[in-house]
Amino acid sequence: MITLRSISAVYAVVLLGAASLNYIPGLTDSEGRAFGIFALDIFDDLLHVASALWAAIAAWLGRNASRKFLLYFGILYLGDGLLGLATGSGYLDLGIINYGVVDLDFGFKILANLPHIALGGVAVLSALFVERTNRT
Repeated sequence: MITLRSISAVYAVVLLGAASLNYIPGLTDSEGRAFGIFALDIFDDLLHVASALWAAIAAWLGRNASRKFLLYFGILYLGDGLLGLATGSGYLDLGIINYGVVDLDFGFKILANLPHIALGGVAVLSALFVERTNRT
């Protein structure tokens, strides 16, 4: 059975994986972009690690903490991904402040923002619909 705690635990693992991308040989190109798309810096890595810790602590604390993590994390990441899709810059890394609207190919914007849109969207849907019948 899928539980909010197990989903939060999976998010902790996925986010730690995202934080480690720059440190796995062969995954970055000559410009330091993971998979040739993601220009992750130490700030991005710290954000992913902090999010992973939030997910892990929520999973450890229980269902209500996991639901809150999935809802708030999901809203933050989904919003960041949608803003990145529209403008080429997100807000979690302060890109919209530092770079403003960036003229990028729309296909590239989709690839670059898909992880945040997917992670955020699944998190929000999980918070809203998983274990609804067992709420107390």
